[in-house]
Amino acid sequence: MVTPRPILLVEDNPDDERLTMRALKRSKVTNPILIARDGAEALEILFTANLLPGLIVLDLKLPKIDGLEVLQRIRANERTALLPVVILTSSSEEGDIIESYQLRANSYVRKPVEFEQFINAVSQLGLYWLLINEALPEEL
Repeated sequence: MVTPRPILLVEDNPDDERLTMRALKRSKVTNPILIARDGAEALEILFTANLLPGLIVLDLKLPKIDGLEVLQRIRANERTALLPVVILTSSSEEGDIIESYQLRANSYVRKPVEFEQFINAVSQLGLYWLLINEALPEEL
């Protein structure tokens, strides 16, 4: 049996981290979850990993290196350039949305403020990107 590729969750807010973990568990996502609490930690995990994540869930407002810079570095590296990156952020700034897509984010989702909506949004993301979407071959 193939081991599921991990999810890299890049989130500095402990409450949003817990909610995201709860939502993924509720939707029966069994992939291991790696947590990075700032942009520098996310890049270190990505560029030293033996097994690349099947999905990166990336906040934009991060300490050390912000999410847009993390995304830019992911796309600039041949080994990580094709990984699916979902921006999950509280930012509704038009500039953040445009720049995220210019940097080839696969999806941009605003974090819902209401608890159940947040749980449902993350559950749907997990289900789509890990079960419905056809993933990259593991050798990439």
